Amino acid sequence: MSEFATIRYEGPTNGVARITLARPEKRNAQTMELLSELNTAFDKAAHDNEVKVIVLAGDGPDFSSGHAGKGNLDMDTFEPVTTWTSNFEDKGQEAHWGMEEEFFLGYCWRWRNIPKPTIAEVKGWVIAGGLMLMWPCDIIIAAENSKFTDPVVAFGVNAVEYCAHPWEMGVRKAKEMLFTGDVIDAEEARSLGMINHVVPLDELTSFTTEMAERIAKRPSMGLKLAKESVNQAQEAQGIYTALKSAMSLQQLGHAHAKLVHDGIAVDPEGAKVIKEILARYK
Repeated sequence: MSEFATIRYEGPTNGVARITLARPEKRNAQTMELLSELNTAFDKAAHDNEVKVIVLAGDGPDFSSGHAGKGNLDMDTFEPVTTWTSNFEDKGQEAHWGMEEEFFLGYCWRWRNIPKPTIAEVKGWVIAGGLMLMWPCDIIIAAENSKFTDPVVAFGVNAVEYCAHPWEMGVRKAKEMLFTGDVIDAEEARSLGMINHVVPLDELTSFTTEMAERIAKRPSMGLKLAKESVNQAQEAQGIYTALKSAMSLQQLGHAHAKLVHDGIAVDPEGAKVIKEILARYK
């Protein structure tokens, strides 16, 4: 029996561990259970001295369609690892904030800082929360059919909870993406510097594996130092302060929605808008 219910862990093979989102019937939508298991899998790979590189991929036609509730995770007994929050079930915006700080921003920042190279292997749709799994990775390799969007302004909030957009695509394009909810295709994403390579779908895994195994031949100390050097350059630009600030604004959006929409944390009309946006790109 697998140790995980929502993901698959394989390897290491030739120094590479492979973590796969395994909810293809739900387009790898992210429950809290999946995110918690993903965090455990990243920990496992980070602590394994035989692992030099970590690949994150997804089963089925799409990398990830975003957030999808709690899953089977027992929130009453869950122990946070990135925050001091102890009660996600309490009333008020404080509890909701704590949940999002743990499962969204907290996990993403933790994964960004894994002291080993990480590669995201993406295909199909990468919607909202899907970006939060992809962006913390060091290298992103996308199939030609990949499509990226963060349409959550339609819900009355600022952006997906790991608001790294200005660093991933530049300020002007970040604003356009958020304001319109429009989709960026793989070639445009590469031109913006958001992804490293675009390859045919049937070559995606082989291309990713070849690169991962080539990187895995480098000394772990050199890889760690190189990653830390580039990450610190971003940190000198203020990325973490900006991420924390955007998370605070996210909570303002949720609190506002609850007042306007009878306790619902997002504008319910947003779902219709998002469906219309996605329908244009089928």
